[in-house]
Order: sequence, then structure tokens, then C-alpha cells
Amino acid sequence: MYGMEDNIREQIVEEYRDDVVTLLKYLPWLAKKSGKDVSAMYTGDGDKQVIPIPVFDSTLLAFIKDAEKTKFIDRNYPYVYSRNGIKTHEDEIRILNNCKITDLKFIKGILSKYVLGGKTKAALWAEGVDSGVFVTALECLNKLFFSNTKDGSKMIRY
Repeated sequence: MYGMEDNIREQIVEEYRDDVVTLLKYLPWLAKKSGKDVSAMYTGDGDKQVIPIPVFDSTLLAFIKDAEKTKFIDRNYPYVYSRNGIKTHEDEIRILNNCKITDLKFIKGILSKYVLGGKTKAALWAEGVDSGVFVTALECLNKLFFSNTKDGSKMIRY
């Protein structure tokens, strides 16, 4: 039974490793920007005022675009929130900090809320950075996928 846990872990790492590496390249930037504003409102130039439009940092948009292509995006993310009573940023961060490799559904659900939800409510992208949810999720992935491997030196350090 004990050997099965190692086998399951290896299968999960094999399946998700490329997506984790893709997302982890944004970890240093997200760590630096956590708690800071990464968007601005464009209202036009001079006399030509327009409806305010949010403008986001290009690195954030690249992260969102890359995240959308990974296996970490799940359109059924509301079920993770409702089944586990997740209501606040503190709940999200607490769950992320306590994740095991077999708990990827939590990481998927939380990332999906901000990545997919930001398509209809753009403020969610900036909120994911400001609240520290994105950086906590990526730190969790980094720890789960690289700290317990035989080659722990691959853990991204920033």
C-alpha cells in the first residue's frame, strides 16, 4: 500500500510537470508584485474622454494566457468553492498552504476562479495578484512538484 502512494505521486508529477514549469516562470514576478496594483484605468487622452477601460500589466496577461493552456484550468471550479466552504482569500490561502500532491483539485479550482473569472470580471486578475493567491498557488506547486523529488535542486528559487 505504501508503494502505491509513491507511484501515484510519480504519475501526477509526470502528467503535470510541463504545465507547472510553464507557470513557475512567473513566480518571481508574481512574488514581487503581490500586494501591489497591476492594473490602471484608461479614460482617454485630453478632451477625448471614454468609458474607463482596465489596462493590465503585460506580464500578468502573459501569465493568464499561459495558465489558460494548462491542465490546471477547470470550468467546474465553483464546485470546489461550494463543497469546501471557501469564501475568503484567507480560506483560499489556507487551503493552498495545506495542499498535498493529491489535492490538485483545490489548486485547479482556485486558479480557475481567477483565470476564467477574469474573462468576465477583469478585476479578478488583479485581485489574484494583490491578494497573494496567485503567488501562493505557484509556491504550492513549486513545493509539491520539486521539493520532494530526488532532484530537489530543481525547485525554483527567487
